[in-house]
Amino acid sequence: MEKIDLKKSLPSFRARQGRFDTIEVPSLQYLMIDGHGDPNTSPDFSSAVASLYPLAYGLKFLSKLELGRDYVVPPLEGLWWADDMSAFTSARDKSAWDFTLMLLAPHWLDRGHVDDAVDKVRSKGSSPRLGEIRFESLREGTCVQTLHIGPFDDEAEVLEHMHSEVIPAAGMVMTGRHHEIYLSDMRRTAPERLRTILRQPVAPASASA
Repeated sequence: MEKIDLKKSLPSFRARQGRFDTIEVPSLQYLMIDGHGDPNTSPDFSSAVASLYPLAYGLKFLSKLELGRDYVVPPLEGLWWADDMSAFTSARDKSAWDFTLMLLAPHWLDRGHVDDAVDKVRSKGSSPRLGEIRFESLREGTCVQTLHIGPFDDEAEVLEHMHSEVIPAAGMVMTGRHHEIYLSDMRRTAPERLRTILRQPVAPASASA
């Protein structure tokens, strides 16, 4: 059975360090869970990760056994925001951050499949916040994205450049939430080798005037 790797087949998983590319991201479906606070210390973050993965793997095994379609569980993703977005750049106030952690679900799976996987995971008791996970589509449309290599805290300079220079110079304004895609396993990768896609949905400045 062929194992599909969405990270390799979807253009939205491609980015280059030092380049800020404008891409069109189609509607994609995710397992999602919300939280607040510093990801290094917030119990919301660790419990969100611990809750998402059992369901994601339950869904993968259901797809393989019942549909005959196997796939690699995609990388963890996160939407991040704050009342004042300088909390991500100049202020870097992690205690003010809100987030939605997400794992992509392949297009051939639907809500019925997710509900079946939820039932199986619930019976094992392996997902502490299973009841808070939702299955939703996200359509970001036009986005600017780049690849950041290095520690998460070094993202601030890249984001400041993206927000204050790259996006305005392209005649765009920021619209949706800051999006990160964690291509590296943060538990097993040295900080200086972490690979993270940084994405920002945008719209023409004239459209928002």
